[in-house]
Amino acid sequence: MRFDDDSQLDSSQVRDTRGRGGFPRRGGVAIGGGAGILGVVVFILLQLLGGGGTTSGALPGIDQIQGESTQLDEECKTGADANTKEDCRVVAVVNSLQEFWTAEFQRRGAQYQLAPTTLFSGGVQTGCGTASSDVGPFYCPRDGTVYIDLSFYRDLQTRFGAQGGPFAQAYVLAHEYGHHVQNLTGAMERVGNSQSGPQSGAVRLELQADCYAGLWANHATTEPGPDGGDPLVERITEQDIADGLDAAAAIGDDAIQQRFQGQVSPETWTHGSSAQRQKWFTTGYRTGDPAQCNTFSGTV
Repeated sequence: MRFDDDSQLDSSQVRDTRGRGGFPRRGGVAIGGGAGILGVVVFILLQLLGGGGTTSGALPGIDQIQGESTQLDEECKTGADANTKEDCRVVAVVNSLQEFWTAEFQRRGAQYQLAPTTLFSGGVQTGCGTASSDVGPFYCPRDGTVYIDLSFYRDLQTRFGAQGGPFAQAYVLAHEYGHHVQNLTGAMERVGNSQSGPQSGAVRLELQADCYAGLWANHATTEPGPDGGDPLVERITEQDIADGLDAAAAIGDDAIQQRFQGQVSPETWTHGSSAQRQKWFTTGYRTGDPAQCNTFSGTV
């Protein structure tokens, strides 16, 4: 995965709260996780604690939650920075995702609302309550923000057995922004009380977010960049896609349960199996068509 060296990055879309308190990381694994490792049962609980998601345009938005200048402002200015620094790559991926979804919403006569990503370490206070790094990357519908402790990228390899790589990391963020899209479109409401099982509403929600991640990957190298310039993402190779699919498999419910419990219990799945997650990412990537990401119809 490579970014256009000359593209300008917008670091205001990523807030860096690392080193500003929080609390120490605890041991253990949040079973039922993956990209969006906040298990859906916990995800829904936080949504309820935070008052639920919204499609009314009441999300805070980037303009309302801008923080003070951070090191990202100084270090992450161009695509060349994203090609050499992990923090800047996060900024570039977030920028690319939001450029794509802004354009996609416009194509459909709707308005996309920008969502910030917050980097944290150890723990973080959110509109959905307090969360520790143990829950992994997650999206809070109450404040319309993606949260990630970048140590998860190491966990993806060392704890979950994925190969890793820049695109595997990008897939994690793309999945979370899929949840933001679902919040804006009202898809989250379709989960209802169907919160576990391989065909549950919770699993369908997660698989649609995987499909949306693949959708972005399909369009990332052709979507015009800032101010209508060249695409921010210059190249995504088949090896990159393979790394993304490998990550999707590593964080399938069955893979996680087998690794940490020694047995697979489909009735408790909240994110989908490895095969399901790979299938729906591939569907989005190969078709490039949002209409093909309707995981709430038929068998997933």
